[in-house]
Amino acid sequence: MSSFVIEGGHKMQGIIIPQGAKNEALQIICATLLTPAEVVIHNIPDILDVNNLIQLLRDMGVKVARLGENTYSFRADDINMDYLHSDEFLKRSASLRGSVMIIGPLVARFGYAMLPKPGGDKIGRRRLDTHFVGLQKLGADFVYNPDRQIYEITAKNGLTGAYMLLDEASVTGTANILMAAVLAKGKTTIYNAACEPYLQQLSKMLVRMGAHIEGIGSNLLVIEGVETLGGTEHTILPDMIEVGSFIGMAAMTGSEITIKDVSCENLGVIPESFRRLGITVGQIGDDLYIPPHENYTIDTFIDGSIMNIADAPWPGLTPDLLSVLLVTATQAKGSVLIHQKMFESRLFFVDKLIDMGAQIILCDPHRATVIGLDNQIKLRGAVMSSPDIRAGIALLIAAMSADGTSTIHNIDQIDRGYQNIDKRLNAIGARITRIN
Repeated sequence: MSSFVIEGGHKMQGIIIPQGAKNEALQIICATLLTPAEVVIHNIPDILDVNNLIQLLRDMGVKVARLGENTYSFRADDINMDYLHSDEFLKRSASLRGSVMIIGPLVARFGYAMLPKPGGDKIGRRRLDTHFVGLQKLGADFVYNPDRQIYEITAKNGLTGAYMLLDEASVTGTANILMAAVLAKGKTTIYNAACEPYLQQLSKMLVRMGAHIEGIGSNLLVIEGVETLGGTEHTILPDMIEVGSFIGMAAMTGSEITIKDVSCENLGVIPESFRRLGITVGQIGDDLYIPPHENYTIDTFIDGSIMNIADAPWPGLTPDLLSVLLVTATQAKGSVLIHQKMFESRLFFVDKLIDMGAQIILCDPHRATVIGLDNQIKLRGAVMSSPDIRAGIALLIAAMSADGTSTIHNIDQIDRGYQNIDKRLNAIGARITRIN
């Protein structure tokens, strides 16, 4: 297990470029299973979750070639379906949450898939109902084997288009159903579909491969199934979660940074959410400029009541950034209620921030009130462990702003979502040492 040792109190200055989007990469890579033709993908982030998914596809028989630093080609023309029955497949896919998105393409193209209970972050229960119910409506059958804790999914007569109203606008659920529907017979209508930029990217890529999809960017998708899909070339968007992480990191450490090539049109309310904490976020072309902050003051609602920042389906605020917004608020002036609606365990990491001197009231598993210290009292260094990707980056931000030295264990969780984060931040002035 690796650790970070962070010497706090150092300001950063310079330019940083966000990696390719993790959440988009997982969807796009799974979509390569839909065709025997070659698919070339650019801007793939070099992170654990993505690398593990690529290796899983290799083990299944997908021909993967690295064409450049962040560019890969995929050709799924000789899939070994027997591998799905192996203990190695079950172990590898169980440890990777994104592996759930291989079942849509596999069932659509081969009529068969297997899925263990997926792993990933320890942030509370993450429902698979949307995935399963949507694929069942398309004609897939699910059988659960309690002894091996695996799902066996079959579609002996192929998939058939259907109308469905999703019970939640699940991003991965919508992606899974969409990938299955493009090869189903007839028309599929998905209402209450997720419409995040990454879903739009997946839809546009599938269209270039020959799929017929209407309503891209809305919560109503209409898909007319086709018999086969061809190859294509695709470039992954910058990671909006990393962009938001850098904004909070700059404000907390009083740093002056420029975040290059962020695809501003696909950031949604993220810049404005940080502005509500009093942070100056300037836009220059497609770059964001964060000036040095000595202080920043949390806004209030028009009637003077305490600010409430909550996650919501797109175009609302992504839940993946609430941990960063929360830690950033600890050094602001004023108070804010952070409401994490989706996951019941994601805010438990605040105990570690309280140990560092932050003033936070954990109201319940979903809500925390932060009373900002206004940079009058610095956080103090601490020894802690990262419970998940987003809490991990929040703890790293806290450690970088703290007085003294901090140690963060279990940084594999951070590496799952952030590419060479220590090297990239050290290049602009941070003091982070990796210990293996």
